[in-house]
Amino acid sequence: MQNNSGNNQLLETLMSKLGQQDQERVKSLLSDKEACEKILNSQEAQDLIRQFKGGK
Repeated sequence: MQNNSGNNQLLETLMSKLGQQDQERVKSLLSDKEACEKILNSQEAQDLIRQFKGGK
């Protein structure tokens, strides 16, 4: 598991590739715990998480 500073660095790298409007939308989403949980619990997100874990 990556440490917090590694996660923050990855997030900053990804955010820097977005336009200003998209950055604001992502920040708004990340500040909404219920919306984050809903997205993370979606089938699509669960499939991506499994792929990132090597299909486990």
